[in-house]
Amino acid sequence: MLIDKRTEIGFLLFDGFPIACLTSIVEPLRAANEIVGQQAFCWSLVSELGQKVKSSANIGFEADRALSDCQSIDILFLLSSPVAGFGDPKQGNGTLRMLARHGTTLGGISGGVFPLVRSGVMTGRPVSVHWCYEAAFEAEFPDMDARREVIVSDTSRYTAAGAAAAFDLALHLIEDRLGSDIAHEVACWFQHPMMRGEGVRQQVPNVRHSGSGDKLPPLVAKSVELFARNVGQPISIAEVAQQTGVTPRQIERAFKQATGLSPSHYYRAMRMKAARQMVVYTKDPIPEIAAAIGYSSVAPLVTHYRAAFGLSPSEDRRRINRFRVEDNAPLPSV
Repeated sequence: MLIDKRTEIGFLLFDGFPIACLTSIVEPLRAANEIVGQQAFCWSLVSELGQKVKSSANIGFEADRALSDCQSIDILFLLSSPVAGFGDPKQGNGTLRMLARHGTTLGGISGGVFPLVRSGVMTGRPVSVHWCYEAAFEAEFPDMDARREVIVSDTSRYTAAGAAAAFDLALHLIEDRLGSDIAHEVACWFQHPMMRGEGVRQQVPNVRHSGSGDKLPPLVAKSVELFARNVGQPISIAEVAQQTGVTPRQIERAFKQATGLSPSHYYRAMRMKAARQMVVYTKDPIPEIAAAIGYSSVAPLVTHYRAAFGLSPSEDRRRINRFRVEDNAPLPSV
């Protein structure tokens, strides 16, 4: 196979980016090059000013170039934690918009969708948001079309939710450039059983009693989906029963049997997880977080948050901030 032009990819790294997202997309591309015996793909590490960047594992990476030197790049992926951003947002965001205008394909992997959306290049476009960031994302970008699909893309934008999704995205790039046979061989090299694509939803952990199995029964799954749609505007168990065509008692029994929890306690646990995302990954005041998950005051949020995590939302935020300052460590990212 003769490759007439290399596809040049840049990885714009911010402090706190997850290494797994970088290696999960680079390694399949490297393997594709080896299989075809040519450099179909090449890549470089980019930072805002060409400075060294530290990953979420506190490992340093030397950048190959600064963001201002990316005009030759075909695809630029942003990798970061949700709270990362440019030191000079006006300049950095302006450069991303300029690259987009001149034909560079832009993408965000996991937390990298946050600075990507902040730049303004995703207006009117859907975004793949990792489930562990979705409450924080919706709090910051309430008008964006956030989706739970592992990959969301069009002709000039790519977003993917996490490291495994980044691997799938790399396989799609290989398939588009080199064909399905090469993509399949790369997948086999890494024992990657199947290539997920558009429309495939993320696997999301359930709030469940240990030993209850991996798959929720249909009634419980439908109820959980309704809970997830109504985190900010709480729905009653009676309303869930009405929408699923059963009685509240049937829902109670189904949840107890499948999860060891009552539906109301399961629902509360989901809301607390959403609250913690906003505590950790946003700067929203605690009263706003309480309102965002359907509480009219802070008091019940504090009570339930403490029961779930052993400390109040304010204490949790102070702990995270102290960890970042004293250990010079980024927030955890996926």
